[in-house]
Formats: sequence, C-alpha cells, structure tokens
Amino acid sequence: PSTIIISGKEIKISLERTENSNLPPIINAIEIYRLIEFQQSDTYQGDVDAITSMKSVYGVKRDWEGDPCAPAAYLWDGLNCSYHGIESPRITTLNLSSSGLSGNVDPTISNLSMLEKLDLSNNNLTGEVPDFLIHLQRLKILNLEKNDLSGSIPSALVERSEEGSLSLSVGQNPYLCESGQCNETKKKNTVTPIVASISGVLILLIAVAILWIFFKRKKSKDSVTVNHQNKISQQSTEKDDSLLQCKSQMYSYNDVLQITNNFNRIIGKGGFGTVYLGFIDDTPVAVKMLSPLAVHGYQQFQAEVKVLIRVHHKNLTSLIGYCNGGTNKGLIYESKYNESPFLSWKERLRVAVDAAQGLEYLQNGCKPPIFHRDVKSSNILLDEHFQAKLSDFGLSKVVPDDGRSHVSTIVAGNFGYLDPHYHSSNRLTQKSDVCSFGVVLLEIITNQSVTGRNEENGHISERVSSMIPTGDIRAIVDSRLEGNFDINSAWKALEIAMTCVSPNPNERPMMSVVVIELQETLATELARTEHNNGADPWYSVAAWSESELMPLAR
Repeated sequence: PSTIIISGKEIKISLERTENSNLPPIINAIEIYRLIEFQQSDTYQGDVDAITSMKSVYGVKRDWEGDPCAPAAYLWDGLNCSYHGIESPRITTLNLSSSGLSGNVDPTISNLSMLEKLDLSNNNLTGEVPDFLIHLQRLKILNLEKNDLSGSIPSALVERSEEGSLSLSVGQNPYLCESGQCNETKKKNTVTPIVASISGVLILLIAVAILWIFFKRKKSKDSVTVNHQNKISQQSTEKDDSLLQCKSQMYSYNDVLQITNNFNRIIGKGGFGTVYLGFIDDTPVAVKMLSPLAVHGYQQFQAEVKVLIRVHHKNLTSLIGYCNGGTNKGLIYESKYNESPFLSWKERLRVAVDAAQGLEYLQNGCKPPIFHRDVKSSNILLDEHFQAKLSDFGLSKVVPDDGRSHVSTIVAGNFGYLDPHYHSSNRLTQKSDVCSFGVVLLEIITNQSVTGRNEENGHISERVSSMIPTGDIRAIVDSRLEGNFDINSAWKALEIAMTCVSPNPNERPMMSVVVIELQETLATELARTEHNNGADPWYSVAAWSESELMPLAR
C-alpha cells in the first residue's frame, strides 16, 4: 500500500513491497489533482447570458467555454473585461471582426451595458444599424465596416461621432447612409413622377371625399339605438373581425353548440369565462367562451386574439376559429385529450425543450417581444403529433417598441408561478417568464405540487433547495421513474431550473440559453437510451394526464 506524507506544500509518495510479496511494488495508474483557487468573482450573469446567446445565434467558431472573464488569464478570445475587487467582472470589449457572422445585428448586444468597444467589421451582417446601440452609453468605439448593412445610421450615433465621444466606422457598406441623406436621395429620384401624378391624385382624393360624405349620411340615417351589450359586440367586431378573418374560420353560435355538444364538458373556469372540450371532425379542440359577467374578460379576449394572430411557431398553440355572435364570443384553438398518466425522463425533457422553445420565440422571435405572464404546467399542451405547445395568451403583454426591457403593469399571473420580483416591483421583464418556466421545470423533474397543502411545506423551489445539499438526486427526481435516468442529465436539468427561479432576476438566464442547455441535457439522456436499446427514439413523446393537458381559464 502507498503512504502519503504531507508537509507544507510538498507531497511525498512511497511504494513498499508487502512482507509476503516476491515482487517489487507495481503502480498501474495515478491521478494527481491540483486545486487552484481564483480570486476573481464569476462574470456578471447578464453579460454571460448575452455573450452565450450571441455564440448560439451566430454560431461563433471560437473556443468559448467556461466563464467569459474569469480567471483573467483564461479570458475568452475577442473579449476584454473590467475587474474591480470583489465585484463581478463586466465585459467591456467585444471583437468579432472577420468571424463569418451573418444576419442582423443581434439585439442581445444591448444587454452588455458596460461595453466600450464593439467591432463587428468584415462580416456579412445585413439589415439596418439598430437603434438599441444608442443605449450603450459607455460605447466609445463602434466598427461596422465591410458588411452589407442598409438604411440610415441612427442620428444619435452620428451626433455622438461628431461630438467626438464615439469613434464610428461604417465604411464599405454600399447601401448604408447617414440619417436624412437617404430621404434626400429618394426625393431627387422621385420628384418627377410625383409632379406628373399630383393632378391625378387630387382628382382621386376629391372623388373619395364625395363618396365618404355620401356613405356617412346614409349610415347616419340607418343607425338605431342598441343596448350596452350590443355596443360591445359592435366594437369587438370592428376591432377583431378584420384581423381574425384573414387567419381563422368564423363559427356561428349554433356551430359552437354542436362542437361542444351543448357545452357538455367543462375543462376550465376563470375570470375570462369557461373552457369547454369540443370536437371538430373527431379532432379535440378547446372552446373558450367569454362570460358577459367577466370584469376583465373582454380585455383578455382581445389580448389573446392579438397574440394568436401574430405568432406562428410549432411550440405555440394555434387559433382554429372564433365565434363573434353578439354577446356570445369565443375562441377555438387546438387541444389534445389523452389520459396517459406517465412520462419517461426522456419524454419529460422533450416537453421541457418544446415549451422553452415556444417561450424563447415569444421573447426573441417576435418583434416587438411578448411577455406571456401566465406560464404554468396546465398551459403546456400536447398536439396530435405529441409536440408540447404553450397556450393561453390572455394575460400576455406586448413590449413597447421603444427600447425598454420591462413593462410597468398591474401584477397578474398564477400564484406559485409568479415571479416574486415582479410581484413586489410591478416591473414585468422577460426574466419574469423565465422564473415561471423554472417552476414548471421543477414540476417536470420532481412531480411535486408547486405549493404545499400548508405553509410548512413551502414552495417547490424551497423544498427542492433544501434537498440539494444531500447530494441524492434520486430523492429529488420523481420516484415513479425508479432511477431510470442519466444522473448527469438530471443534475443538469435541476441546475437549470434552480437558476431560473433565482430571487435575483439578473442571475436568471435568458430563454435562449435555457433552450441550449436543455437540448444538451436531452442529448445526454438520449445517448444513454440509445446505448441501452440501440434505437433512436427521437420525439416519440407520450401524452400528459388530462389535468395537465387541458387549458384553464383564469
């Protein structure tokens, strides 16, 4: 046996032959680990999320692994960071020149609030120079040369350049011009046809004005007095029908009665109204009917209509049709009814990936972004192809297109899933939905209820957090799985969930990062299952129980 003697920083190892051995001692292998303590703190989480998202969006071909700024000796290529004592390092320089980037300038750059130098030159970037760059107040050098950018340069950037506070380089972008110059060029090119056609336009305007006056007088003569409910119906028809008709089918109230078998089966109730199970050609659908007594029901009806006609993604529920028969208003959207009560670990991770992709699309794929505000397990459905889909957009908020990262609004959502920071500050951000998704992920992992039956049980995040120090992942994961999962995959999923529910919004990852990490977690589990059975079971997702599948009204 070996003897280890530790004296200060020196370690001596000796090998001695046993008394009954005829051979000298033999060593097969030895592993020596050295613990290196770094004094720097981890990089600020918001910067980590932003640079990780950019790595994914652009497919950066660099050795970007670990912490971007710490330790300083292993700083990521193309980055410079600021270090101030025990404070978290911040990214101050980002150089992605000649990196083969394509597409638009990634908006997550705006989250690098301490950025002083940004070099995106000699790439294949397209689109306009984004306005969000003007919000990087510390930016001193901006190099966008040798790309295919177009449109006008934001006037605020030009002003800062003229003042000397910003070094701006935009040469060799053939379709790019300074603010105002684009309009002047356009005017020069279009002056002749405008003058030639102005007389015709005037004649057309006069004719339109005469017709408008005629129809207005006719409409005034034909108008009648209607009650309050009919006025609401008329207003909603004007606001909603023109949008809905281009995308969805209109059903009469009698059609809805047939679809739901006279509203035979209720699958949800809430402030909006009641949700019924229905069938169109044997295909299950959810029929959400607006209650005339709902205080904010009509506003939620409008909000859901506006979102459903805008979004289109495989992991978001689709609007099939609507009913707008006077006071009988309702939405008909895809649903799934299946009573299979159990999901394997692999299938749970696929559901998590699908739901995360739907939420990430709302935040990054929609312009302007959309905050869901009601992410919970009962709002994650499975369609006929067994893909998970995020549903119920009645509380969603569209972010104003003015560069803001949050919306100040009255708190709304479901208890247990609600972001505590949003609850206390009334500031709704994309990290609010991240927190709610983290709670859903904890449910998927543990099969525990979100809130205990009494106050002593606490919130699911608190219960799980208290179990982590034991190091027993099998005690945390749903016992019905009987340990049939990859331990590393389970720990990674748990780590993602706990980071999402962090009380500090700045420590929560962006959904784009969550998607990437969950996909890696799923890949780990798939590698284990493929090794065991030699098959590729990709996306054969089982259905959830009825209570998990059905959408709920609020």
